[in-house]
Amino acid sequence: MSDVASNLLFAAISFYLLKFYTDIAGLSALVAGNILLVARSIDALDAPLWGIVFERVKSRWGKSRPWFLWLCIPFAVTAVLTFSTPDLSMSNKVLYAGVTYCICSIIFTGINTPVTAILSALTRDPRQRLVLTSFRMLGSKAGVLIVNALFLPCIAYFGSGNDKRGVFIAIIVYACGSVALFLTAFATLEERVTEAATPHQTTKNSFSAIVGNWPWIIIVSSSLLFWVAFISRISIVPYYFQYVWGRTELIPIANSLDIVSLVSIILIPWFCSRTSKTTVWACGLAGSVLAQFVIYVGVVSHSLPVVFVGWIIGILTGALAMIMPFSLLADSVDFGEWKSGIRAAGLLSALGSAFCVKAGSGLGGAITAWILSATGYRANEVQSINAIAGINFSFVWVPALFYFLALIPVMFYRRFETMEPQIVTDLENRRAQNSLPPTYW
Repeated sequence: MSDVASNLLFAAISFYLLKFYTDIAGLSALVAGNILLVARSIDALDAPLWGIVFERVKSRWGKSRPWFLWLCIPFAVTAVLTFSTPDLSMSNKVLYAGVTYCICSIIFTGINTPVTAILSALTRDPRQRLVLTSFRMLGSKAGVLIVNALFLPCIAYFGSGNDKRGVFIAIIVYACGSVALFLTAFATLEERVTEAATPHQTTKNSFSAIVGNWPWIIIVSSSLLFWVAFISRISIVPYYFQYVWGRTELIPIANSLDIVSLVSIILIPWFCSRTSKTTVWACGLAGSVLAQFVIYVGVVSHSLPVVFVGWIIGILTGALAMIMPFSLLADSVDFGEWKSGIRAAGLLSALGSAFCVKAGSGLGGAITAWILSATGYRANEVQSINAIAGINFSFVWVPALFYFLALIPVMFYRRFETMEPQIVTDLENRRAQNSLPPTYW
């Protein structure tokens, strides 16, 4: 439920905010791209701050769960404001867009990081964490499907030709659903494993869990590049089907096909039982690169079926590449504790998850917008040959490049995966010797 709630709003932002800025709010592609990059760059700096807060704040409800209660309404309100179009001058409209998007993203970090951090409070078993991550991603994909299948029809229904009014009412409906689901998750989740605080742990030495934590460094570098590829891929979809094919009805269909990723999600535990997690992760990224080449064949041959075949392959393989880092982050927390004696689940999860998602999203959306601007894109007009070429380039080669770059660090992860059983054993022995065993409620 926490992932459905999160994606009811975050997926709307990821898939449609750039199109909203250029075609509804009336901003130029260049300005929209700069807003995405600047806001995300500023916002990305809050990830370590949230991580520090998570390490310090305790409550009778646990460390992660209470944030669903505290932040669900602020997240919903700022998401609604982000998709609002007040009657302002162009300069004030740009300022409004940047401020509301940045604040919404900051709160998203606060409410989404616990969804990842709570994994280490549910079980110590890396295999169970992988299964839990798969279930979590089922919720994530359900949220994405609800957005992609219904968001544009909701805008048309509520707006009756007025897209500004339609998007405003639609996002309010989604925000109410998000709040209800977060509150339900808060009421029903239970943090079953509690960690005794490391003696004399401070904000400064919490960063010791990062120094020399090569599994975490690999996860962060690959995940950041993955999100650049993923967001650039999905943010160009509305432009591609509207201006290259002239078929806007294909936009929700293409985005809703994300539901087929459930096949990959369900099979991930089985894949990992047959081979290493590193291999599954690498195959997901390599398959994503291959999918872009299939899409290229469809683009040059002007074959819509081939484009959709490549699109579906990319969804199936991209799901593997997306999910594996979320599961492995919990293992990197163990590695940091094993190496430094400091367990900093909140900090490592905030930097390894939220920072990558937000920084990668900002850069991916900005690159797409910059290409549109450089090639002469004009909103709601017939596009020039150069603009069409820019859309095609963004649709095919930008994701392909960053998926390939994301694959490179993964090739160095295998040696750390083989160390996991020994790390778990050493940590259990260390806790037993220190008389600090886990407490089960």
